[in-house]
Amino acid sequence: MIDSASHSDTKGRLRKSHDEQTPTQRALGLLVRREHSRKELARKLTARGVEKGEAHTAIDKLANAGWQDDARFAEVLARSRAEAGYGPLRIRAELATHGLRGEQIAAALAACEMEWSESASALIARRFRSASLKVPKQRRKAIDFLLRRGFASADAFAAVGSGGDASGGDWDGAE
Repeated sequence: MIDSASHSDTKGRLRKSHDEQTPTQRALGLLVRREHSRKELARKLTARGVEKGEAHTAIDKLANAGWQDDARFAEVLARSRAEAGYGPLRIRAELATHGLRGEQIAAALAACEMEWSESASALIARRFRSASLKVPKQRRKAIDFLLRRGFASADAFAAVGSGGDASGGDWDGAE
């Protein structure tokens, strides 16, 4: 049988050791779960009570050791979002919110090796019946869906045109 006094003492020791973690240990704990951008890691560390300067020092240390890499983070996030059916415009915007530079974002999108027009067509094929795309209102819904997902308008129109009649029909919603 567990003595309640020793059980609470054990809990206290576990909690105390967690509080005594260095900023580097805390950052590493976050990085072993998944990739993080420098900006995201700094935000999470400061939210956990680490001073801003200490957080940046810890992140620099981990980056120099190869544990944190914005380029790797960008590639992982871009590939994940592309596989989930998001387009390049939305992925680019999300990567920018992580404080990544333009060349890092471009490299991450290139690393996806996605044919965005094919991705848009596949998404429409899964989401809409091709017969329904002959109706202008449904075509508009399909195009709006792709635009919200971050596909370029040319890819959206092409995907819906290939999903419906080959001519593309009347795009302004009137028949």
